[in-house]
Amino acid sequence: MDPLRRAIRKALAMDEEACVAERLRQAEFPPDARKRIENRAMDLVKVVRAERLERGGIDAFLNEYEMSSHEGVVLMCLAEALLRIPDSETRDRLIRDKIGDADWESHLGRSESVFVNASTWALMLTGRIVKLDEAEQDWTGILGRLVARSGEPVVRESLVQAMRIMGRQFVMGRTIEEALDRAEDDVEKGYRHSFDMLGEAARTMADADRYLEAYATAIDAIGAAAAGQGPIAGPGISVKLSALYPRYEVAQHDRVMRELAPRLASLAVQAKAADIGLTVDAEEADRLDLSLDVISAVLSEPGLRGWDGFGLAVQAYQKRAMPLLDWLADLARGQGRRLTVRLVKGAYWDTEIKRAQVAGLADYPVFTRKASTDVSFLACARRLAAEPAAFYPQFATHNAYSVAAVLEIMEGGRAEFEFQRLHGMGAALYEQIVGPSALDLPCRIYAPVGSHEDLLAYLVRRLLENGANTSFVNRIVDEDLPLAEIVADPVARTAALKSRRHGAIPVPPDLFGAARRNSRGYDLSDWATLEGLADDMGGFADREWQAAPISGRAAGTEPAPVTEPADRRRS
Repeated sequence: MDPLRRAIRKALAMDEEACVAERLRQAEFPPDARKRIENRAMDLVKVVRAERLERGGIDAFLNEYEMSSHEGVVLMCLAEALLRIPDSETRDRLIRDKIGDADWESHLGRSESVFVNASTWALMLTGRIVKLDEAEQDWTGILGRLVARSGEPVVRESLVQAMRIMGRQFVMGRTIEEALDRAEDDVEKGYRHSFDMLGEAARTMADADRYLEAYATAIDAIGAAAAGQGPIAGPGISVKLSALYPRYEVAQHDRVMRELAPRLASLAVQAKAADIGLTVDAEEADRLDLSLDVISAVLSEPGLRGWDGFGLAVQAYQKRAMPLLDWLADLARGQGRRLTVRLVKGAYWDTEIKRAQVAGLADYPVFTRKASTDVSFLACARRLAAEPAAFYPQFATHNAYSVAAVLEIMEGGRAEFEFQRLHGMGAALYEQIVGPSALDLPCRIYAPVGSHEDLLAYLVRRLLENGANTSFVNRIVDEDLPLAEIVADPVARTAALKSRRHGAIPVPPDLFGAARRNSRGYDLSDWATLEGLADDMGGFADREWQAAPISGRAAGTEPAPVTEPADRRRS
């Protein structure tokens, strides 16, 4: 095994204190640079705050409905549950339970965003309808008659539609043609785009075939729209490996390499022919190691030689991010190519924490403190900047301090790189970066494309990420927070902590405190764990086992062979 690849696997179980200490050393700036970053970040935040009232869309919505408020919790419950509930009766019960008691009316008219006020009016009206059969209401006029005529099916469908309208703030279009058309306004402002065909993990080969066809169709359409701009200056596509194959898991490694890798290779060859970029999206931590085998195999395809349009996303919240970049740099150098690397902070944090706890793993694959992720992002940014021949860096962030730090690292924009932001978010921040009236630096919009049926998982991730009280998007519009706290240096903040591990998030074995140890599990996506299990099991493979009833065995009964349930060829 390549030593760099071993380092990635070893970092999975790396002690968080040691890992954060290493990232702090890699992310530290000299005092004069820290001051420049802080001043630039302060200027960026001031403009965003000054313009926030003029903003519509999800930024204004999250500003009005804090995720920690009663109404915010209600919205989260709806977004997470309503669209995936299959039957009307259960939807009606959810609506009664969650909508009726919230104080929607207090939010009406407080925002200057038409989108926010329209959403508030719909939720307020729905809340009144739901309360009708809970207590007598003194209503008159049109509203009263409307309520009297409306039943729960009307309320239910209205809410589903409201969720879809809110989801449109995150989705560029229902089809790739609609998305390309809608993207033209942003292109005129100086933005680039990476289109993501919405769809989570394929459950069947029929699902995978449908997603593969959607990607192929999108590549043709994007290539036609790109008109020869190339994989950097033009639009591109983002691909999820889990959407291309239903058994994308370490236990099916050989099948993945035999069946999934050719699917990705075919899309990459098609993207090269269309002269656009293709980026493999990052997913859950247990799929990272397997994805590297797939990517390495695909990049070895003869049909992709000389193409610098292939890229992948790297999640800074994983302890393995830095050794992963070391491996990627070696891969790029060995093949004489440059990889595009989208550096993100990570979108599955809560899932990674809960999975590790449920599985009883030794530790988490991600940092337990948000500030540690910010530190890791800066350390990885410096690593990307150090190898311009191997990497074309793409820095995906809505955090003003991270933007300012990247500008410092990339020499104010003289080095070749781009920023990235999500569609529907961060517009006020990046208007100070993109276009000739600003810094005139490139920024690519991550633009999801798909129907409402495919929206749910993506919508929930965005709401969780950006509605969290540690989210920069949430904090930047909170006037109770002083600017100095918002743009505080994460390196200095983390270095000052007595413990780099979050005190409220114990390691999985200590989940239940002193009362009892959590049951131990095995990470079956970790090759080191699998090799250890194989060694332990090897000693039993050649042993002949015999078993008999403790009592009641008939005299003279002949023994019968019993085969292994997992392999009927072995007794």
